[in-house]
Amino acid sequence: MTVLTLSKALNEGLRKAMESDPKVLIMGEDVGKLGGVFRVTDGLQKDFGEDRVIDTPLAESGIVGTAIGLALRGYRPVCEIQFDGFVFPAFDQIVSQLAKMRYRSLGKVRLPVVVRIPFGGGIGAVEHHSESPEVMFVHTGGLRVVACGDPADGYAMIQQAIACDDPVIFFEPKRRYWDRTEVDLPGGLATALPLDRSRTLLPGTDVTVLCYGPMVRTCLEAAAAAREDGTSIEVIDLRSLAPLDAEAIYESVRRTGRCVVVHEAPVTAGLGAEIAARVSQECFYHLEAPVLRVGGFSTPYPPARMEEHYLPDLDRVLDAVDRSLAY
Repeated sequence: MTVLTLSKALNEGLRKAMESDPKVLIMGEDVGKLGGVFRVTDGLQKDFGEDRVIDTPLAESGIVGTAIGLALRGYRPVCEIQFDGFVFPAFDQIVSQLAKMRYRSLGKVRLPVVVRIPFGGGIGAVEHHSESPEVMFVHTGGLRVVACGDPADGYAMIQQAIACDDPVIFFEPKRRYWDRTEVDLPGGLATALPLDRSRTLLPGTDVTVLCYGPMVRTCLEAAAAAREDGTSIEVIDLRSLAPLDAEAIYESVRRTGRCVVVHEAPVTAGLGAEIAARVSQECFYHLEAPVLRVGGFSTPYPPARMEEHYLPDLDRVLDAVDRSLAY
């Protein structure tokens, strides 16, 4: 086992994928000589050359459009969108072309493109650098959407995403890039969960808490605090946002009778709303309380000095748990 940050674990995962398949390319703004603004691609251009780690112009639509063309020619491009708020110029390419090509060709044409997006807040950034746009891609049929929550998962999931024949939108929680955990570099991929499976991080009996990405650590901290007061929270890291591992969610909620969904994105029309609807439909007779949601406010992302107020924290998660138990 090796202790790595999330940033370094993703770097190692990308390196393994490039060593395993010469058709894997990395492209994006400052991914080469600089090694990416979060250093996720640090050293890869030096080791694999400028033909495989490509510094692109500042043109997200061009990055994804070029990746689509490369995928049609047999390559497996990995695009880095430097910050979440920069993905919108590429939105048309992603939803109109990347997501639809396999359906348009009746399954004959596959586009194994990975679009890496650092997402969420918590780093004190300026406007357009702290968005949570995941639900827009979840809503788009034809895309796989995943979010890693820790270094061990990031190491395996980035390799699985690159090996997948479907286009994958790969969300990375930017404020967790410096979190450290042990990663099994020799065997981490072989023992990893499938890309479309959720992971029960902490078993519990009183409330099911569903989360992903940057909220995984927050919810684990909330569960630890709740256990000191005698409340047993089951924490599930969704990992795959599209498709959802629905049966794992239902199985947990049927046991606990309560469900709280937590994400950084605004609550209005967020992924939590979809999950709440499905859980209410499939687990109606097992529920002891309504499905509750914890998320950001329905406003543009605030200036850095207001981040702590905007972002869901341990107290807001525990408040939702207490309200669920009060029914």
